[in-house]
This record gives sequence, C-alpha cells and structure tokens, in this order.
Amino acid sequence: MSRPEAVRPASPAPGAASAPITLLIVDDHPVVRDGLSSMFARDPDFEVLGEAADGAEAVRLALALTPDVILMDLRMPGMDGLTAITELVRRGIAARVLVLTTYDTDSHVLPAIEAGATGYLLKDAPRAELLRAVRAAARGEAVLSPSVATRLMSRFRAAGAAAPAAGPLSHRELEVLELVASGTTNREAAARLYISEATVKTHLLNIYAKLGVSDRAAAVAEAFNRGLLTPATPERPLPRALTASCRLFGWRVSGGASPALRSRRGQRLTEYLLTDPGRRSWPRACTRPGPRPRRRLRPAGPARVPAPPGAAGRRARDR
Repeated sequence: MSRPEAVRPASPAPGAASAPITLLIVDDHPVVRDGLSSMFARDPDFEVLGEAADGAEAVRLALALTPDVILMDLRMPGMDGLTAITELVRRGIAARVLVLTTYDTDSHVLPAIEAGATGYLLKDAPRAELLRAVRAAARGEAVLSPSVATRLMSRFRAAGAAAPAAGPLSHRELEVLELVASGTTNREAAARLYISEATVKTHLLNIYAKLGVSDRAAAVAEAFNRGLLTPATPERPLPRALTASCRLFGWRVSGGASPALRSRRGQRLTEYLLTDPGRRSWPRACTRPGPRPRRRLRPAGPARVPAPPGAAGRRARDR
C-alpha cells in the first residue's frame, strides 16, 4: 500500500536550533511505555507527546498530536498494531510508523511493512540503535533490525532459487513439448527420452513457467504462437499432430476423409491454433465425441423349456 503524499514541515534555516523529533509511544505494557519515555526524555533531540495502550487510542492521539514518529507495538488488546498502521495510512496521517516489537517472524514483518510501516525494530535493540532508527524514520528512511533484514534477504533468495529463470526453452524442454504436442502421455514421453516420469513433469512445470501458461493445451498453443513448434504444411503434413491437437481440446479427428483432406484439415487446425488459441473446439477438423450407442435388448418373453429326448420328447412336440 503506497503512503499518501503529506506536507512535511520546512527545514529550519541554517544556524537555527532544530526542533526536537516528536514521538507517540504505543504499547500495551505500562512498564515499556514508561521506560521508553524516560529514555527519550534524557535526550534533548526528542519529545514524547503522548502514550497509547492500543491501536484505537493511537489513531486518536495521532490525529490530535500529529507526531513525527510513532513507536508501534504489534500485539495489543483491541485494535492491534497492524490494523492501526493500516488505519493511519488510510487517514493520510503524515507520522512515520516505526514498529517496535518482540516478534521477527515472516507473519509479522511482511504484513507490517506492506501496511505502511517505515521501519521494524526488536525490543532488544540497544539504546543507541533505537535513537538512530528514530532519527532515520523521521527523515523518511527505511529502518530494519539486522535480524529482520537477514530474514528478509534469506526469504527472497530462497524464492528466487525456487522459481525457474524466465528464458528460452532448453533442448530437452523442446523435446518434451514436441512429444506433448504429438499426443504422448508423460509415461510415453519418459520412455522415448529414456528419463523418468518425474523428470518429464519437472520439465513441463518449467515449460509452463517460461511460457506463462498453466496446462498442456495452453503450452502447445503458446508454442505455436512463439514459433517453437512448426506448423503443418501441405508439403509436410502432420496428421499425427492433428490427432494430438484434437485430443488436447477434447475432440476426435473426423473419419472417412482421404489423406490429402486430412492433411488440409491439419493445416487449418494449425492455423486456427495460431489465430485463436483460447478456444477449445474446431468442428471442421474434429468432431465432438458423442455418447456410445446403447445396445438394444430384446423384450423378455416366456422361458423356452427344451424338450426331453426320446419318445416323450416327440409326444411333447406333437402336442
């Protein structure tokens, strides 16, 4: 969430005494508030304007006192610190919020920074570090404790290593994509390339990420769009590609056509994929698979009892 532009007071003239940095301390523990107030009171560069025990009171005091920096705890009864930061940003309050808490987990750090906090410090920070962080926050600079910065860097590095780099498809990925376009399953592709089925799935996931798609049919269509797969031509027909493309879209190839006609249909289907890959049907080259015809059963009649052999059987037939 972007912070709204606020009008900051003009810088003092050279040689004039600079005004102290005004503070609002927000914490649900009175001992913590008293300790912070006493620490800042000993330094003439700071002035504590007020204290708040929860987020709602912090928002009211921030509107009334307009401090330069707000020291905000996260876990408090009633309105917590994260909700208070969001409300301060929504109301356009120009105060910089410096989170001061005991939690450095991703579930606390990232939401606070996204909500609009200028900095994030832990309560075990030394006095000099806290004073330096408040001065930096008053200037609008981002402040992070060393442990929080290390955690964020590790998180982004892990995310970058897990995501495949966007770029051209490798030779093996092109081979897998061609087999997918020809209608082979993962097991069949693995057998043809002499690799495991899990490796084929990994290649497909990398193909989806590089092409920006989420399924096999979209990958084939996007490959045609980018020229990674060669379209069919009358001189080089691809009836198998026609069959595979129809299967990808849930259709089957129309029967009863000559090889030349099937080749022309394959060319038209390829052109269709190039022009409108989002659609999922093309009845000119493929026909929708209908339900299987039901077998007609004869109506049930009286049971036929075979006649016994011999004379008794002939007399029974005579009757």
